[in-house]
Amino acid sequence: MRLHSLRYALLPLLAALVLSACHDKDDPSQPGGSTPEAAVQSSVDLLKAGDFNALWKHALPPADYATLRGDWAKHQQSQPPVTDQDRARFNDSMQQLTGPDAENKIYAELQPKLAAMESKYKDQIPVLISVGEALAKNAVVQSKSLSPEQKTQANAALDVLGPWAQQAPWFDPTKAKQTVNIAVTTARKLDLKSADQLHAMDFDTTMSKYSIGYVGLKQLLVNYGLSVDDTLDSVKVTPIDSSNGHARVKIDYTLLGKPLSSESKLIQVDNRWYSEDMVNNVREAHKQLSEPASAAPIPASTSSSAAAPATSGSSAPVPVVAHISSTPTKD
Repeated sequence: MRLHSLRYALLPLLAALVLSACHDKDDPSQPGGSTPEAAVQSSVDLLKAGDFNALWKHALPPADYATLRGDWAKHQQSQPPVTDQDRARFNDSMQQLTGPDAENKIYAELQPKLAAMESKYKDQIPVLISVGEALAKNAVVQSKSLSPEQKTQANAALDVLGPWAQQAPWFDPTKAKQTVNIAVTTARKLDLKSADQLHAMDFDTTMSKYSIGYVGLKQLLVNYGLSVDDTLDSVKVTPIDSSNGHARVKIDYTLLGKPLSSESKLIQVDNRWYSEDMVNNVREAHKQLSEPASAAPIPASTSSSAAAPATSGSSAPVPVVAHISSTPTKD
């Protein structure tokens, strides 16, 4: 009888624990977050899952998500047509990656070259990576789309990734075989039949292909010692300030064992919170896509209504979570 009574007495405590565990957890399938912290955490969860369509849908207000989808179609229509050379290159690559016994054929061709490549390039790899790191940092400095804080954060991430890249076992035969297997498996899952298919993919199809490629990329990085999932699992989001529909949060996480942190700005739209950077990027891309291309002066004898200027194309947005890829800064 006492055990029965104790069981009922514990029910309120168990309910309280469940509720506290769910605090700041939103349904990621819904647009935005109920709090700035929940908005960021849901984006992190969707990024880990590789669900890019759901990520955009969550990270953008419904009107901006609709704009993104509409602009995607416009951008696709503005691309140059596929050439016969494009088709030939695509077919050659995909046949090599997806043909019968592709894993063994590719590795058999690669294996004898690994030792020679290691002997020739091993000492050059650190230098080449250092040069690449310097070029990347210079690109960050020159970037007009990054804020000073984001530039600092990006350089901090490069300071961690550079040493990893210099020491990774790029020429290890076992790692190379695993890499080939991952690349072949990913190519088969992508199931791309032609360059024309790739050129004509709609938004939903493209996002699903991104997801497949993203899973393969994460596996490749794990093969060489870098776990994206471990980094995402380490994320902790804490509020900094919030007023008048604007908020900032701090994102602490660990990259290759190094503690880093980033700040993310959010805006409130219809009582839901969204990444300010992602919203601004989509709106700016839409503005550029909608602006008329620079047109030559119209001759005086031609009426202004006789010639409508063509619209300029802009690069379609790439799914990047601004919350995380506002990129890190060392603590």
